[in-house]
Amino acid sequence: MSAVGTRPPATALRTTSGREAARWVAARCRELPWWTAATVTTTVAGAAFQVLPVLLLGRVVDGVVGGGDRSSLLAVGVLLVAAALLGAAATAASTWLIGRLGAELLATLREAAVRTVLGMPSARVEQVGRGDVLSRVGDDVAVLSRGIRTAVPTVFSAGVLVAIATIGMFGLDWRLGLAGAGALPAYALALRWYLPRSAPLYRRQRVAQADRAQALISGLDGIGTVRAYRLEGAFQEKVTEESWRVRTLGIEVFRLFGRFVGRENRAEFIGLVLIIGVGYVLLEAGAASLGEVSAAPLMFHRLFTPLGAIMFTFDEAQKSGASLTRLVGVLGERAEARLVGDAEPVGDGAPPPAVAVDAVTFRYPGAEEPVLREVSLAIPAGRSLALVGATGAGKSTLAALVAGIGTPQEGAVRIGTTDLAGVDGAGTRRLVGILTQETHVFSGTLAEDLRLAAPGATEAELEDALRTVGAEAWVRGLPQGLGTPVGEGGERLDGTLVARIALARLVLGRAPVVVLDESTAEAGSEGAAELERAVSAACAGRTVLFVAHRLTQAMAADRIAVLDCGRVVEEGTHEELVALGGRYARLWRAWRESS
Repeated sequence: MSAVGTRPPATALRTTSGREAARWVAARCRELPWWTAATVTTTVAGAAFQVLPVLLLGRVVDGVVGGGDRSSLLAVGVLLVAAALLGAAATAASTWLIGRLGAELLATLREAAVRTVLGMPSARVEQVGRGDVLSRVGDDVAVLSRGIRTAVPTVFSAGVLVAIATIGMFGLDWRLGLAGAGALPAYALALRWYLPRSAPLYRRQRVAQADRAQALISGLDGIGTVRAYRLEGAFQEKVTEESWRVRTLGIEVFRLFGRFVGRENRAEFIGLVLIIGVGYVLLEAGAASLGEVSAAPLMFHRLFTPLGAIMFTFDEAQKSGASLTRLVGVLGERAEARLVGDAEPVGDGAPPPAVAVDAVTFRYPGAEEPVLREVSLAIPAGRSLALVGATGAGKSTLAALVAGIGTPQEGAVRIGTTDLAGVDGAGTRRLVGILTQETHVFSGTLAEDLRLAAPGATEAELEDALRTVGAEAWVRGLPQGLGTPVGEGGERLDGTLVARIALARLVLGRAPVVVLDESTAEAGSEGAAELERAVSAACAGRTVLFVAHRLTQAMAADRIAVLDCGRVVEEGTHEELVALGGRYARLWRAWRESS
């Protein structure tokens, strides 16, 4: 029986509009005025120097036709070389500045998004699913980072170049400028057709990728139960279904972009034909010089490169835009945090409180059927209760409610005389400690990792907690003892050691009530018995609720409750339930036969 259990239906984190995301970017740019000004200045200068050679080329043509002297042509040639060199330098500086400014904005956004996620109510994280959360602070950050390095500098620089080149065409002759502008309606129609279709499609693609991640995570989290109940096929089918959805959307994106490219090519053809035609008429009428008429098609053709760059990086830019709206949307989740009353304090040395679950009914948002139906349970002070049942019975949901993660629609969960519905997150953490199979060791020293649960703990208290969970000998063997780095880049730890460190944090937290949601399920079978002894030591003197993965865990509890389809169908001691011959007895027989 696993924490794969009953998962809430997907209710994604907030996604903002493109306009709101643009306002966020503009506000951050105003906080970096010098970087922003330098970026815009170098980009405009680079575009101007790239257009200048075309204008000078027209002067060369007119000089040759008019019989100009060699010195003037030589001066124009020097200006051409200087413009090319200055343009290259300004463009390089612009690309570097755009990347640096983008990196600053991304770092600010990533930090704000991660801080918001860490500060979100646990119930909200459970509601949306970790796939959506991880895809935003992981995949979306990666997509946006790649876009800032490639697509954003290209699109911004090319857009400025298009504007400068258009102004240059009007500078040659306003009639030639109008002829080139005749292509703009075709460009505008292409964008008007593409943008409303592409932005939602990219967002759907990102959501599909998040759903695929959630399907993978849920299967891996409960791999033991998946194998025990022969659910491999069902989980594989779910992952395959989500993967095909991502693939189908990817093909749809590619097809849409291909049609957009065709429309852009038609716009270029229209503009070039108009400029050549109008230039011929003006030249025949003597209303324009050969240099102006020659430079105009070259100037318009100069637009092909930046427009093509925009076109071919627009795919990446759209992905970056979709990721930006999702990341900025996360920041809006901050207002949803609920702050209510505090918990009744429990002093050191005081007896642990009892736990009462009174007629609790719980339904996830958007679900038609409740996960729990009128569940009532009582755990006397200092005693333990184990929850068992098949996958989807509601065990993990009930454990989460007792830990203060979520609020039932009907009924109440009380710790002593305190109703958890009226307690904020900090108050709940003082009353209830929760440990799941999703244990994690953070990067840093072992002492720093343990002090996450008790920032003011002394080394003696840390050692005492480690001794309680049977990790004292292991710590003595570490090269730097409590100062040894663990986590990423540190000491390699197996599942049993990770669980012991998590249990030591539980000891240091001193919460009088403990919820264990299959906290030892990932330990190897050889260390399972020792780890269960460590769990018993860590929970001594506390009121404990177990979600039991192995029935040996349930057997060690004072009482056992069997859940089925969100209801308590049996309750009693191990011996009473085996003698009853009901659901628990059948589970026990199956467990013994498979052991």
